Amino acid sequence: MPFIRPFLSIALCLTLFVLFTYAQIPQRKIDSLINKEFDDLNGPGGVFLIAQHGKPIYQRAVGKANIELGTDMVADNVFQLGSMTKQFTAVAILMLEQQGKLKVNDPVLKYISDYPGGDKTTIHHLLTHTSGIKDFTKMPSLQSIAQNEMSPKMMVDFFKNEPVDYPPGEKFEYNNSGYMVLGYIIELTSGQTYEEFICKNIFQKLGMIHSRYASDSAIIKDRAYGYQKKAEGYVNKTQINFSVPFASGSLISTLQDMLIWQNALNKNILLNAVETKKAFTKYHTNDGKEFTYGYGWHLKDINGTATREHGGSIFGFKTMGVYIPEGDIYVLGLSNCDCHSPTQLTRDIAALAVEGLKKGRK
Repeated sequence: MPFIRPFLSIALCLTLFVLFTYAQIPQRKIDSLINKEFDDLNGPGGVFLIAQHGKPIYQRAVGKANIELGTDMVADNVFQLGSMTKQFTAVAILMLEQQGKLKVNDPVLKYISDYPGGDKTTIHHLLTHTSGIKDFTKMPSLQSIAQNEMSPKMMVDFFKNEPVDYPPGEKFEYNNSGYMVLGYIIELTSGQTYEEFICKNIFQKLGMIHSRYASDSAIIKDRAYGYQKKAEGYVNKTQINFSVPFASGSLISTLQDMLIWQNALNKNILLNAVETKKAFTKYHTNDGKEFTYGYGWHLKDINGTATREHGGSIFGFKTMGVYIPEGDIYVLGLSNCDCHSPTQLTRDIAALAVEGLKKGRK
């Protein structure tokens, strides 16, 4: 009956109000935290975002995107992600598993036939930083190849014969080499380069139009330039060939594109529920001890509220993202100087969001 429709609409609105508890965001406190870290408005800066239920509820840009030109930072600036790249690599692996092209419990030897100990080291070990293989970023000889164009095979060959630090599965120890190997496996199983796979199957599919594999030579609209701080002041970032960090740290993106990414994860657009759960499950070492890492994300908590988070650091840039499932809150900080670390700052902002979420329930 027509007269029932208004009552149904009211009931629906009330239902939605109950389902979505909004955090009370103390904007002045957040501004104060950012101002304390980024106190030089003529120096490199950063951008910050808080989103809830997929929509931005706070956004701010501070400092300069380009010091030489005096260009102010804006929310649309493009940043190198550093190790936040790892979450894309992990999801790409799970997408390939979903397609039946690999299994996370497969041994590395199945894909790289000459990998030492590859019969005992699995894709799961690589994803969870429990492989024990040598982290190439800790090798002194890295400087000798940092400027070279390296194929994925060349990068894997660079560290694969190094002695392992511990047997696979014995403990959790953050490791960039594992994600290098994963990137190589993505290429071997998909028939595409890592860059092509990520761009076609993730960025283009989701409409992340400002995200791509990093390049210092390409013209990239709204690029934030990277800086470092020395005794004499700010300097342009140290150059590195992006084929070296590869699948462990070579992607670039923006606040809005990263929000699209987070929303896609929540809606199972790329992965089904089974594969998504694998990414956000805490795993155990061989002796049964649980560690706080899934596939591409640290699984921690802030004041007792569970979080999924990851940071990144690469010459000239530092980044951090924190997702709070309980309130569907995403907090993101991107900076264009490795003199600024948004890691703790982003977690502190997330803590205020958690506090506001608890107040919103009362």
